[in-house]
Amino acid sequence: MKSFKFRIAAATLTAALAGPAAAEMELSLYSGVQTLPHSNLSGTHPDVGGPFSRHVKWNGKSFAAPPYYGARAMWWRPSNIGWGVEFTHAKAYASDADMNALGFSSLEFTDGHNLITVNVMKRWPDRWGGFTPYAGAGLGVAVPHVDATTTGGSRTYGYQLTGPAARLTAGAKYDLNDKWAVFGEYQFTYSDNDVDLNGGGSMKTTLITNALNFGLSYKF
Repeated sequence: MKSFKFRIAAATLTAALAGPAAAEMELSLYSGVQTLPHSNLSGTHPDVGGPFSRHVKWNGKSFAAPPYYGARAMWWRPSNIGWGVEFTHAKAYASDADMNALGFSSLEFTDGHNLITVNVMKRWPDRWGGFTPYAGAGLGVAVPHVDATTTGGSRTYGYQLTGPAARLTAGAKYDLNDKWAVFGEYQFTYSDNDVDLNGGGSMKTTLITNALNFGLSYKF
């Protein structure tokens, strides 16, 4: 099942990147405030070997180091339809109460709950008195840095390709001149994560983020 998810995500990335050449390129950097709702976490504990399942409270802690941020490259066509790629460095910390209940002393994706997607977007230039609204969606993969240590001392620490990811974005930008623009947007992301734990364990969880992003774009 895990390899099937990866094949779907890889096929989506390949097909989208094979899109038509662009008339204009735009590079964007952003940061902001990112939160996560609760989600179910289940798996097999590497110390005791038994199954576990719990509804976990996740914290985003957007400004704790390393902070939440993202980058996007878009190739815009004359039709104002764009194709591009986007990287988001989100974060997810399990609450202390949930970690203790599950038998972990650390449980987080905080050197990046990293999401990489291929996007398609639509923009409406100067629709709102100089502001250009836009909306889009993307499909890709989650590559989080897993930091999970059990109370028995078994530690998993490193990047893993954990499953498919998706995003939805809606926002508006304001041109400062013919090259630079500022923007604000709402972004929703979804990822299905299947994690391998050292010592023979595993865990699965769905992570959803809601973010308000503010950033700077450069076009050429």
